[in-house]
Amino acid sequence: MKKLIVGVDEVGRGCIAGPVVAAAVILGKAESLPLKDSKLLSSKKRLFLSNEIKKNCIEFSIAEISSSKIDELNIRMASLLAMKHAIKKLKKRNIEIIVDGIDKIDTSFPCKAIIKADNIFKEVMAASIIAKVYRDQIMENLDKKYPEYLFSKHKGYPTKDHLHALKNFGSISEHRKTFSPVKKLNE
Repeated sequence: MKKLIVGVDEVGRGCIAGPVVAAAVILGKAESLPLKDSKLLSSKKRLFLSNEIKKNCIEFSIAEISSSKIDELNIRMASLLAMKHAIKKLKKRNIEIIVDGIDKIDTSFPCKAIIKADNIFKEVMAASIIAKVYRDQIMENLDKKYPEYLFSKHKGYPTKDHLHALKNFGSISEHRKTFSPVKKLNE
């Protein structure tokens, strides 16, 4: 029996606030969608494709690791843990995993780590899109709670606006305390 390909990707690794989010996707009929790496799509197109992928794929799952857990583990380990959790949530077991990046996930399933997989494999593109839309929604919700940080604008990345807000208002629980700009503020 041919194994189902699971694409896995994470988003939020380079942020200084918010969780790291991973998605795992088995495409099925969703393979016919015009997919690309999430970074190459507008937010409107990502949202549309995320909904279409979810409706047409065989299976998908999402996992997130909080800022405090990222601080406890480090971002590399937190990203791998998010991806591992996303895979564990899948019901299908006849799978082979393709991960974007250089690190394989600690799993009993066959797993390949491929640099730029989100530009090569539609399964990974789909995971990238779903994870990005999910994480962006988290950051937009945070923006409602903490409007002074402009999270809906920069999604937690260390932009000029975010660093300015961090300097003026200090850090909140959603900031990653071990990341340089936040760490410097708290020294």
